[in-house]
Amino acid sequence: MPRPLGDLEDAVMSRVWKWNRPVTVREVLEDLQQERSIAYTTVMTVLDNLHQKGWVRREAEGRAYRYEAVSTRAAYAAALMNDAWSQSDNPAAALVAFFGMMSEEQRQALSDAIRIVQGPQTREAPQDAQVPREENPGPAENPGSAEETGGR
Repeated sequence: MPRPLGDLEDAVMSRVWKWNRPVTVREVLEDLQQERSIAYTTVMTVLDNLHQKGWVRREAEGRAYRYEAVSTRAAYAAALMNDAWSQSDNPAAALVAFFGMMSEEQRQALSDAIRIVQGPQTREAPQDAQVPREENPGPAENPGSAEETGGR
C-alpha cells in the first residue's frame, strides 16, 4: 500500500487535489510561496517524484508539463487507513480504539458512509428485524477460527 506522503509532497498534492485540474509547476510554486520560501526546481523535482511514484500523471505542454492527480485525497486517506488497519494483530481492537478517537462529527460521517456502502434496505427485511437462526449461525454452528470455537 502507499507510504505516507512527505510534508512537501503533501503540500504539493494538496494543491493538485484542491484545484482538481491539470496544474503547472509555476502555479504550484506561486501558491506555495505564499507560505514558504521555495525554489522552482524544488517544486519541479517534487512533482517529478510524485509522477514516478504514480500519484500524478503529466502531459507535455510546450517545454513544460501539466500535472494531474491520479486519484483523490479520499482514496489516498482510505488506502493509508486500510494499510494501518491491516498491520494490526487485532483488527477489531484497532477499530474500537480508532472509533474511540473520533469526534461526534466523524462518527456521524462514519455512520453515513456505512449507510451508503450498505445501500437501500429492502422492505422485506427492515434493519432492526431478527434474522432466522439458520441464516445467522452462531459460533457453535459455524466452524469459525480456532479462537472463536475454543480451539476446535
